[in-house]
Amino acid sequence: MSDAIIQARAVEKFYTQPDGNRIEVIAPTDLDVSAGKIICLLGPSGSGKSTFLRMLTGLSTPSSGEVLWHGKPVGNEPPNVAIVFQSFALFPWLNVLQNVEAPLEARGVAPIERRKRALKTLDTVGLDGFETAYPKELSGGMKQRVGFARALVVEPEVLFMDEPFSALDVLTAETLRRELLELWLSKKMPTSAIFVVTHNIEEAVLLADRVIVLGKNPGRIRSDFEIGLAHPRDRKSGKFVEFVDYIYKIMTQPDAEPANVPGQVRPASTKPPRQKYQMLPHARTAGISGLLEILNDGGGHDDLYRLAEKLAMDVDDLLPIIESATILGFATLTEGDVQITLEGIAFAEADIQARKMLFREAALKHVAILQCIESVLKAKADHSISDEFFHDILDEHFSSDEVERQFETAMNWGRYAEIFDHDPQNARLVLSEPLVEIHPATKP
Repeated sequence: MSDAIIQARAVEKFYTQPDGNRIEVIAPTDLDVSAGKIICLLGPSGSGKSTFLRMLTGLSTPSSGEVLWHGKPVGNEPPNVAIVFQSFALFPWLNVLQNVEAPLEARGVAPIERRKRALKTLDTVGLDGFETAYPKELSGGMKQRVGFARALVVEPEVLFMDEPFSALDVLTAETLRRELLELWLSKKMPTSAIFVVTHNIEEAVLLADRVIVLGKNPGRIRSDFEIGLAHPRDRKSGKFVEFVDYIYKIMTQPDAEPANVPGQVRPASTKPPRQKYQMLPHARTAGISGLLEILNDGGGHDDLYRLAEKLAMDVDDLLPIIESATILGFATLTEGDVQITLEGIAFAEADIQARKMLFREAALKHVAILQCIESVLKAKADHSISDEFFHDILDEHFSSDEVERQFETAMNWGRYAEIFDHDPQNARLVLSEPLVEIHPATKP
């Protein structure tokens, strides 16, 4: 670990509620940031990516565990890091040069020295000649270049980047990724390591020497591996596609055991414990129906990122809907391509009542908690039970905060499929009448 600049040792982040319960955001986790590498941290929305970044940079204190800087606990003196933000975070009342000088001024650097360093850094990122421009006069790409310059001017040992390209159009983002790589590979950057938080899988495989994928509820490392591909990387090469596909599977199959990293063999001891109840993505039936209609109308398949652009959605917001469709057997996701299945086509082309029947069949076939609810309700003489019963079941598998989200999703799916009704006044679940009528025991 001699090359480790930052070491996180059993760091955990949780928030204590007034009733004494804890909401765990990050489970106890070990992680190191080593010199000479670009590290990309991926994970679904809510997995704690930005929380982790804040702890590593010293902006947030772990609830337990510790962060070490060159082997010593991070104390009153902050580590030598800088952060590039998604939102640019420029001071609108300062021009480009003044924005870049701002962190040096905060550190007490003399005016002549900070002006010299700021001009040199602006030249490095391709902003020579724009020193007197104000943020409102700049394009999104140029604003982010100012953000790069402002971070690099302090000569950080580790450069942190939080979704740095997600607010940019596709072409601008691609240009800036290429320029970042050129600066890094040519050693024109005064930094020893780069740590990038992103939700863009291809971006991670394109940039990173090492990729870390987080699971969620609570955030935890599901996979941590090296990408041994030389730069520049070809997006269409077999190895590149293998890594993209591997990460897609981890992020879209949160309960499945991660497969072998491309080119590596998994040690036998790393198999994680399997939960009895899979974690349902937080997607409503209307969103699932809409996705299947769009896929069916568009020829049956589409690229994940192109689909997100069409719907004007973030990929993080679209993924739970796609995950839901795949769990139900209505769609598949392979190498970033979303494909509707025959069952999905039947659903998309059905009328309202037929859709409910198809959804019920799929839910009872694939979703364990809905299978459990139906089984218990059928077994009860009055076909009803307190919803607290299922809160207790879920509580054995998920955090208290996640229990509420899982219950809400199960309620939305189950009521739509007419598996059960919910009586909120008495806090009880009741087997739906149509199901009671078609139960074999009720037939003449």
